[in-house]
Amino acid sequence: MNAGIFAMLFVGLGLALMVGGFLFRVREREKALAEILDLPFGERDVRPDAVQEAYSPLVEGTIGLAGRVVEQFDDKGDVRSALERARIPMRPGEYVITALGATLALAALLYGLTGTVLIAVVGLIIGPFAAVSFVRYRIAKRKKAFESALPDALTLIASSLSAGHTFLRAIQMMCEEAEPPMSEEFARVVAETRLGDPLVDALARMAKRLEVRDLDWVVQAIRIQQTVGGRLADLLHTLADFIRAREEVRRDVAVLTAEGRISAYVLTALAPFMFLAIQVISPGYMKPMFSGMGLVVLGVTAMLMTFGSVVIFRMCKIEV
Repeated sequence: MNAGIFAMLFVGLGLALMVGGFLFRVREREKALAEILDLPFGERDVRPDAVQEAYSPLVEGTIGLAGRVVEQFDDKGDVRSALERARIPMRPGEYVITALGATLALAALLYGLTGTVLIAVVGLIIGPFAAVSFVRYRIAKRKKAFESALPDALTLIASSLSAGHTFLRAIQMMCEEAEPPMSEEFARVVAETRLGDPLVDALARMAKRLEVRDLDWVVQAIRIQQTVGGRLADLLHTLADFIRAREEVRRDVAVLTAEGRISAYVLTALAPFMFLAIQVISPGYMKPMFSGMGLVVLGVTAMLMTFGSVVIFRMCKIEV
């Protein structure tokens, strides 16, 4: 039994190292592509192998198979869209393979630490949820950062317009001053306009991609201004003041609900942490819980904790 536990520990660590190496490979590929895109046109030639995938045939075939499976269940491309919004530079197949490897590594490590098959199965269940939650977390984080920086960005664009610059040039100057994700998203808008897309349509596509309500209002206001006329700089200043007031309300709500959210995190994580700690320190103490009525008690407890956590998070989530 001890040999099996040590074997599972080594398997889990090996899978974790493989996943880490794969993520490092993806990051290096993104950096290389960014360097190529930053080159001035005609400065030097780029070798074809510099932008091609360098995976082994087995890995590339596995990624392709995972991508086809995702396409079968995701006709609308929601997975690819979510990865794009989360700024995760991976194809759907790559992310699925990475999540699968991380899930297997987690299950193997849990079994190696506790020697209990049930906890390893729990790790297999948690892994996919963690992969989905990570993407949603990245999307929410970028969205929140964009919303908080939007008023200052509009003020900067309006000031550039008042100084005599064109709307597109004002956006370019704002991109040079702003931080990600603001600079990344508006730089994409500028790139789309260089390819012939109307500026307002590129802004509308960005608002749809980010799903930011304040940005939708900005785009609609710009469309109306282009139809009826008026000073765009004054309009952007007014919108910036309005959005800044809404952001202040959001921050006040976040402060008032911080205690409830922290309580939800602590109460949700406390029981699983104590259960895992006791199982590692004294495996025999929890042995009655893995047979007979113990399994029923564990199942009912997990359901009640899940329900309570959902209720607490719902109570703390206030839309502004």
